[in-house]
Amino acid sequence: MSSPLSPLHEAIHKQTAKEIIRDKIVSMIASGILQLGDELPSERELSNMLAVSRETVRGAIQLLAGEGVVQVSQGARTRVSRIDVKVSAQRIGVTNPTSINGYSLEAVHAARLLVETAVVADATRNLSAEDIQRLEDSIAAQEQAFNDPVRFLICDREFHLTIYYASTNRLLADFVVDLYTYMLDHRRIAMAQPGAIEKSLEDHRFIVRALKMRNPEAVAAAFSEHILRIHDTSLAVDEGGLAQPAETKAMNAAGRT
Repeated sequence: MSSPLSPLHEAIHKQTAKEIIRDKIVSMIASGILQLGDELPSERELSNMLAVSRETVRGAIQLLAGEGVVQVSQGARTRVSRIDVKVSAQRIGVTNPTSINGYSLEAVHAARLLVETAVVADATRNLSAEDIQRLEDSIAAQEQAFNDPVRFLICDREFHLTIYYASTNRLLADFVVDLYTYMLDHRRIAMAQPGAIEKSLEDHRFIVRALKMRNPEAVAAAFSEHILRIHDTSLAVDEGGLAQPAETKAMNAAGRT
């Protein structure tokens, strides 16, 4: 059996590498990892995070700049300038970033426990040596993003997608990616809380160790713990009112006085 391909290489015959990276960045904007006015990581950082060359990243940024999605300024970081983006039909992941958000946290959590654990257990048997190395490189990139929730979530997305797409069932992998995109704007807030990145990184290290042992049960168990942590931190954001717009928070506070 041939080795499974990473999400990037899987579609390379249909799109150029720069078009795939362009679509990845658009998906990050559509799902809320990147928001209006955010600075993009540098070309070097994105190259490490997405496991492609700097030339590929530069080409993707040029495509996005031509579409008005990002603003490139001499001597300054590239910024997100538009969020009304259209996810390509060749997208990696989210189909309609608002659809999954219509479900409750508990429903999505239950679906992730049921489907995602099965997908990653299947992926454990099919990950190639190249995929394992990609995951270890991702851990190194995550360590470099230790104090930056946005950069960490960019790495986190690549980490998860590499595992999902090693599954033999592409339909289930796509479905799990859609589940992963649930309330990523909340996840961004949650990852800014003290200790959150450290705990998520610890989970990822444990997952990689289980994957290297080729132990599907251990990988499924590790993901169950990770999914539970995601549920609990997302719930804390909701219950703490941290995800509300500033105006809403102010109005609620005024109503309680």
